[in-house]
Amino acid sequence: MNEKLKAPFPWFGGKRKVASQVWERLGDVKNYVEPFFGSGAVLLGRPHAPHLETINDLDGYVANFWRAIKTKPDEVAEYADNPVNENDLHARHVWLLQRRESLQASLDGDPDYCDARIAGYWVWGSCCWIGSGFCSGNGPWWINEERQLVHLGDNGQGVNRKLVHLGNNGQGVNRKLVHLGDNGQGDEPQARLSNWFNALADRLRNVRVCSGDWSRVCGPSVTFKHGMTGVFLDPPYADTAERSENLYRRDCLSVAHDVRKWAIENGDNPLLRIALCGYEGEHQMPDSWSALEWSAGSGFGGQAKERTENGKRERIWFSPHCIQLQEELF
Repeated sequence: MNEKLKAPFPWFGGKRKVASQVWERLGDVKNYVEPFFGSGAVLLGRPHAPHLETINDLDGYVANFWRAIKTKPDEVAEYADNPVNENDLHARHVWLLQRRESLQASLDGDPDYCDARIAGYWVWGSCCWIGSGFCSGNGPWWINEERQLVHLGDNGQGVNRKLVHLGNNGQGVNRKLVHLGDNGQGDEPQARLSNWFNALADRLRNVRVCSGDWSRVCGPSVTFKHGMTGVFLDPPYADTAERSENLYRRDCLSVAHDVRKWAIENGDNPLLRIALCGYEGEHQMPDSWSALEWSAGSGFGGQAKERTENGKRERIWFSPHCIQLQEELF
């Protein structure tokens, strides 16, 4: 597993801690599909040389970031390299929200479209923001269209409005730098970000990055028509999971039920190795499926209560044709 390569932004429910155990059960599949990509911890932790891989995310900001990292890593690094500044945070937040609809339309209409400036501003803001809700559009602000100014309103100007994150020495996205070797790092944060982002670009070079509904990448033409296929399903936790709402910008309490139905219907296909994520008690799976119990650990920031209380309830269910480990045979 590549311990060095990871996403440069926080993501609730990331599976980095358990990625190696997922790959033990999926094996070196010819084709890999991840319909709810998020921070991409499982794909980035793949120990094998990549083959055909397809990723997808409904959130246009997430999909755009990965497309831009894939093709324009240095430009993204340039826009992401900014000191932590509250005025910049709110200004960039509003600028991003103004482009939300046009971004999604562009992503839907052009499989190669990406915007490096949006990607850089978004990843920087995600690292500065406290808790969830960045670019959700849910907040006490509105926009003066004539002058393009942000107004916080009477209910949002006090201490309860979103404040810039000053933890970890206040370095924003640069605080999350990973060590990618000593050669060519340079002394400037942007140089180090460029190295990191270019390493991600190299990993994503042959990955197909999609943006839209999860089911678009789960049909036969994308999955088992290419041979043995691993499908990693990590939908937003369902309403039966007893979890907090609005953990993600594009959140949904019911999509996990549709995902579970698809997984069960396709679980007996010998060319599919399916992994379904959720909380204990969230999914009732057939007896032929195996379950992996794991702990995500304690949380931090605005999501500390959710992660700390539910972190030990994490489960991953594996379909019958996944690789069974020796200890699971007895």
